[in-house]
Amino acid sequence: MTRCACNVEDFKPEPGAYRPQQLPEHPPRILLAKIGLDGHDRGVKVLARSFRDAGLEVIYTGLWQTCEATMHAAVQEDVDVVGVSLLSAAHMTIMPEMLRLRAELGIDHVPVVLGGIVPVADYPALEQMGVAAVFNPGSPLPKIIDKVYELAAGRRARDARDLGADYEKKDVRALAQLITAIQRRRPLDGFAAPRGKAVVVGVTGAPGVGKSSFIAKLGKELRQRGQRVAVVAVDPSSPVSGGALLGDRLRMMSSPPDRDFFVRSLSSRGEHDGLAPRCREVVDLLNGFGFDYILVETVGAGQADYGIHGVTQRVILVLMPDAGDSIQFSKAGLMEIASSFVINKADLPGADATEGQLRSALGDRRPVWRVCSVRDEGLAAVADWVQSLS
Repeated sequence: MTRCACNVEDFKPEPGAYRPQQLPEHPPRILLAKIGLDGHDRGVKVLARSFRDAGLEVIYTGLWQTCEATMHAAVQEDVDVVGVSLLSAAHMTIMPEMLRLRAELGIDHVPVVLGGIVPVADYPALEQMGVAAVFNPGSPLPKIIDKVYELAAGRRARDARDLGADYEKKDVRALAQLITAIQRRRPLDGFAAPRGKAVVVGVTGAPGVGKSSFIAKLGKELRQRGQRVAVVAVDPSSPVSGGALLGDRLRMMSSPPDRDFFVRSLSSRGEHDGLAPRCREVVDLLNGFGFDYILVETVGAGQADYGIHGVTQRVILVLMPDAGDSIQFSKAGLMEIASSFVINKADLPGADATEGQLRSALGDRRPVWRVCSVRDEGLAAVADWVQSLS
């Protein structure tokens, strides 16, 4: 076990300061989690940004997570490493549970590392139980990054034929690993997903309008109606390092975890249409797996980012109060390909004016809803419309 550490509270790296000399074609994926009642996350956020700048794809799940929800997220995201951040001195309770769940879920191949304030006397016990590395205040950040890359490099891909057979048995691990294989352009030895019957809906809009929170609440509304839901959430990659901070899942974590609410975070990896590479194939995999509804979230989109129109059957454009006027809403591009409109954060001033300007500009009967995701207001009407597409 590596006994290295980093005083992340005081460390402020330069962007791209630490990265391998030659970035991998397919960035390793690490999931970072804060487990339990620890309410302090500044350090792990610094680490997340530093990992991004080092060329990693980072899935951050937010504060107050459970062991169960974290490990189920690791399955869906098919990560190469799980990183646990603890400042609550609960490591001798939490880590055994994390490793027990790892075995129960059949992902023993995923190394689990621990960061936090850990007495040196506990290192041997943590090593014996299977923790791959412990990072405590004192060691330099480059050593942490090197260790994460080393652990990720030790992963061996499963045979595509075995994955295909397990996919047909509705094994969610096989689904997640096939998504990774598609993203990393590995040969699938003739495997092709069967045709499904899912309704595929794109969700797009400018940065900051609340797409992730809206999707989380819409997905849960559909789940309460007994529908199986999958989400593909795309975040931008760094043009400098190639890494990405994939934060959309943070809005969608559920405890206890829900097998029929599948969330997969993808990075754009240089795509310029708001999507990720081979996004259509990922949607086809989810469709063939048997989900009823698939929601595809784009990166924060501009007027010309309408690639989602070629992947999904319908597109919801999410706006917010004071997002524009009738001339802005009349422009070509994203407004044209939208099937419906959500004015999110409708509790803010300006919602009435925005709705009036939007309806005036549309000149048609495309639906417009006012929604407040944080208050669970307005979601039922949107879910009714989505279900009407079946």
